[in-house]
Amino acid sequence: MNTLTIPEAGPVLTTERQIIDLIGQTFGQQIDLVIIPTTRLGPDFFSLRTGLAGTVAQKFANYRLRLAILGDITAHLTASEAFRDFVRETNRGTQLWFVSDQRELERKLSARPC
Repeated sequence: MNTLTIPEAGPVLTTERQIIDLIGQTFGQQIDLVIIPTTRLGPDFFSLRTGLAGTVAQKFANYRLRLAILGDITAHLTASEAFRDFVRETNRGTQLWFVSDQRELERKLSARPC
């Protein structure tokens, strides 16, 4: 599986345009999975009211790219039942996962077909 891992250091992704640009970086590289650290996502991503998380999920699905959000999201899960439900549902599928660390991601990858 070919992955693109976004470094922890760098600008926070806060807009749909930035996500589209990120997806564009995968073109021609046969990337299957993009890994974004939670530190690179702005607070609007974790607030479902903004629609950003849903838009990001849809964009990645449209381009047949899998997405893993890597890092601690405990505070966001505690703050919002809707976000907790969103995470639970997406983690059941194969398109978008929220994982706490690399080990959890590796477990998910080994348990699911590419």
